[in-house]
Amino acid sequence: MTDRWPDPDPGPIIRPYTVTRGRTRPAGEGFDLIATVAAIRPAPPDLPPEHLRLLGACRRPITVAEAASRTGLPVGVVRVLLGDLRNAGLLTVHTPPTTIAAPRENLLRDVLSGLRAL
Repeated sequence: MTDRWPDPDPGPIIRPYTVTRGRTRPAGEGFDLIATVAAIRPAPPDLPPEHLRLLGACRRPITVAEAASRTGLPVGVVRVLLGDLRNAGLLTVHTPPTTIAAPRENLLRDVLSGLRAL
């Protein structure tokens, strides 16, 4: 038996719950995957590395899903870290509207009639 690690380049070995200190939800309101986040202030030097990486990815407005993709962090971790950054006043969040206007009944009837005609 050898004591060598089986993979020569295992990547990061830090577990997600370690990065978030065991938290699974962001402080305050949650983040929708399509919410847009953007850094509004420079990062203080004492931020943990994952927060710095995430804030760097948010220099320009991006969605939460895109922030997770760019940083390589799981979406759940990104949401928790974004909550920290929001509470520290380092980024802004724009949530898309949740209400969508329902189509008019006449339009639905016309579509249904067109489908029946096929």
